[in-house]
Amino acid sequence: MQTLMRCAINELIEKDKSKKHLQIIHDALKLNTGLIFTDGDLTEVKKILDTQVREAPAKIGSLAPSDVSVPAGPTGLDPKQTQFFQALNIQTKIVKSQVEIVNPVKVITAGEKVTPGQASLLEKLKIRPFEYKMHVLSILDNGQVYPASVLSITTDSILEGFKNGAQNVAAVSLAIGMPNAASVHHCIINAFKNLACASFGSGFSFKEAERLKASASAAPAQAAAPAGGAPAKAAPAKKEEPEEEIDMDMGDMFGY
Repeated sequence: MQTLMRCAINELIEKDKSKKHLQIIHDALKLNTGLIFTDGDLTEVKKILDTQVREAPAKIGSLAPSDVSVPAGPTGLDPKQTQFFQALNIQTKIVKSQVEIVNPVKVITAGEKVTPGQASLLEKLKIRPFEYKMHVLSILDNGQVYPASVLSITTDSILEGFKNGAQNVAAVSLAIGMPNAASVHHCIINAFKNLACASFGSGFSFKEAERLKASASAAPAQAAAPAGGAPAKAAPAKKEEPEEEIDMDMGDMFGY
């Protein structure tokens, strides 16, 4: 099929060499590769393809797309099959008149050819480790080729990447002392904190600092209320004394 498709594409290229995308399609037709034409949403097409998955056995001589391991436990095979497992260096024991694998065993390594013994073992254990599935390799759009990974890009991933980039720009800007749009609000907040600290230390106040002072004076009372809430019934008279002392201390600090 691919040979016929290549021949057809070659004829089209000879007729009109200005269509460069035909050469791209021709070069992509390698091994077991097909073409899908669509004017719809590519993400939806990929979702449909991902749902079409079928189990596949390990065939002798085929390249393993992934590692395959056999779990420990009963195999359902009779004790006569013990020699078969020994030939593959798989430790077994006999439990309730059937062969049981002692420890999980890695049978096939990704990228290696499947041997007859491996294929036979998985067939006996009724394990179908691989799958038939269409994988999107690349995308051709308006003469440009994109990797299939672009279909995994979502709005959330874009926003997350932009957020991380903005944080890096702000961090570098603050480190070198060169303000920009990403760091100027941090600079303003830090400057206000410095002014507030100077106001508290010198007694020279301004409107925004007064709000912080009011919040600071109210904070201990709010923190003391939950702590004293439980023993309020047992010792209500002792609850008022620390509050009066705290109020007096805060007043002395801010000069009231």
